[in-house]
Amino acid sequence: MDADSRLMDAKSRARLEELKNPHVNKIIEHYTRLCRPAKVTILDDSKNSIDYARALALKNGEEKQLKTKGHTIHFDSYHDQGRDLVNTRVLLPKGLKLSKAVEVKERNEGLKEVFGLMEGIMEGKEMLVKFYCLGPENSKFSIAALQLTDSAYVVHSEDILYRQGHQEFKRLNGSKNFFHFVHSAGRIENGVCIDIDKRRVYIDLEEERVMTINNQYAGNSVGLKKLALRLAISKAHGEDWLCEHMFIMGVHPKGKDRVTYFTGAFPSACGKTSTAMIPGQTIVGDDIAYIRPAEDGIAKAVNVEQGIFGIIEDVNPIDDALIYKSLTTPREMIFSNVLTDGGIPYWLGMGKELPKKGINYSGEWHLGKKDGKDKEILPAHKNARYTIRISELENADENTENPEGVPVRGFIYGGRDSDTSVPVLQSLSWAHGVFIGAAIESETTAAAIGAVGVRKHNPMSNIEFLTVPLSVYIENHIRFGDDLDKPPLIFATNYFLKENGKFLNEKVDKKVWLMWMEGRVHGEFDAVETPIGFIPGYEDLKKLFREIFSKDYKKEDYVRQFSIKIKNLMEKLDRIEAIFRQEENIPDMFYHHLVQQRERLKEALEKHGKEVMSPLEFG
Repeated sequence: MDADSRLMDAKSRARLEELKNPHVNKIIEHYTRLCRPAKVTILDDSKNSIDYARALALKNGEEKQLKTKGHTIHFDSYHDQGRDLVNTRVLLPKGLKLSKAVEVKERNEGLKEVFGLMEGIMEGKEMLVKFYCLGPENSKFSIAALQLTDSAYVVHSEDILYRQGHQEFKRLNGSKNFFHFVHSAGRIENGVCIDIDKRRVYIDLEEERVMTINNQYAGNSVGLKKLALRLAISKAHGEDWLCEHMFIMGVHPKGKDRVTYFTGAFPSACGKTSTAMIPGQTIVGDDIAYIRPAEDGIAKAVNVEQGIFGIIEDVNPIDDALIYKSLTTPREMIFSNVLTDGGIPYWLGMGKELPKKGINYSGEWHLGKKDGKDKEILPAHKNARYTIRISELENADENTENPEGVPVRGFIYGGRDSDTSVPVLQSLSWAHGVFIGAAIESETTAAAIGAVGVRKHNPMSNIEFLTVPLSVYIENHIRFGDDLDKPPLIFATNYFLKENGKFLNEKVDKKVWLMWMEGRVHGEFDAVETPIGFIPGYEDLKKLFREIFSKDYKKEDYVRQFSIKIKNLMEKLDRIEAIFRQEENIPDMFYHHLVQQRERLKEALEKHGKEVMSPLEFG
């Protein structure tokens, strides 16, 4: 470590030596030589280290203080406002394949390119080295993670989002069983990246590492988030557990002394965080879950993270009271890419009038400002975010740090679908539920760079993160449930059904769908069997709307929301089949359920002669 030790102070050297891990030393030495920082600072779990990164983010101008105590604002480049799907690649040796939907690059070629771009990328900057734990500390679920970056904002974000891991690395006893992530924002002007053409996010499964450069948006730069998800999916499917793009929540039915845990997978901006934050319920995590079979034949899950990196658009005091309260009261929190005026943050859909001028992700902003393509710049970005610890929330579940995980009784798959899917349904079986999850379609949003409103196929809301073939992913899901004595029930939701351009549901209605699902887990509600699965009966929903909202749920609303749109559903099956036929070795069980669902829809159409059937006709 001679080359690195000259760049470290005594505290840094001592923190590194405590680990007694030659693999960590080798990684730091390699990237120090490659990136050539002016200084290397090793941070541990102490308050001094956490305070150092927070203060450095302010000193470097990566964050600025806001009026409310503990709140800061971070801006990303105008061209770096979502996950960079175009420049993100999984590095594969020649001859290996993934799903056609996953962007890959030949490994040796990719390493040569990215190492060339990283040559001297940290010159004149400080490399921060930090240790984290993905999952609760000292748990069989968890994975140690090493982060190298020249961005104090990245470290500050990870200090909020993840558990500290210096002690976890000590427990490794010199093992190389950890992930590592290397990030550089590259050249900076006026606080933002300028080498946009050299932006790269390369995932190397063989070495369980990620190299990500010339970016700032946390979805690209914060290695432990969606980049670690890709590494963990590969690891999980080699070890017979599941790593999923899922929230974990505790559901507490009114008047009943129990908590029922659900996980849920929703594409970005499709109601994932708002579901996990439904009033009266508790949250374990909002984004990524590790799920393992337990000795008693059930599934248990932990939250990989300890914080939330949530989409802030439309968070308002009416629809999202818990989140809104947390965002507007003192606590440590980072806002990103919102509008600020006088040290106060403003975002789209917050329920109040926004200022006509201020500072946003484009710099000095005023109403009517346009970009270089004559496109009007919104006051805040549609993918603007907030970063906050779950422990800061009133509804944090008591088991958020339980190293044994929580028992999962239900999986929920959600999407954004304006014209086809019913608001909630239950699968006919575990394997049928896997088929439903694998067949998710969702209309795209601003959470990823690209066109908005395009219908995209997104199996288990996880397609862009898959690092195993889709066939393996689906087969392992089927086997995972089959091997459990009591597999979770599988449900699907859609909060975005429209008629004549207007939503058929209120945003808060999701609480009713959730309580119906919770009741189904405990056998308390009947259900109506339809060609696509079990849906709620009208009387049960009427009772739930009365109990939860003191609201009269009209039968005509039930019919409009839960009608089975046979023509649209058949067209969806055709689209899904065409996509899967392009994949190799998809399990026969998947096609069995696709064919069976198509036959059930055909039978209903032939029997009733209607392309849209009322749910009352299936009673």
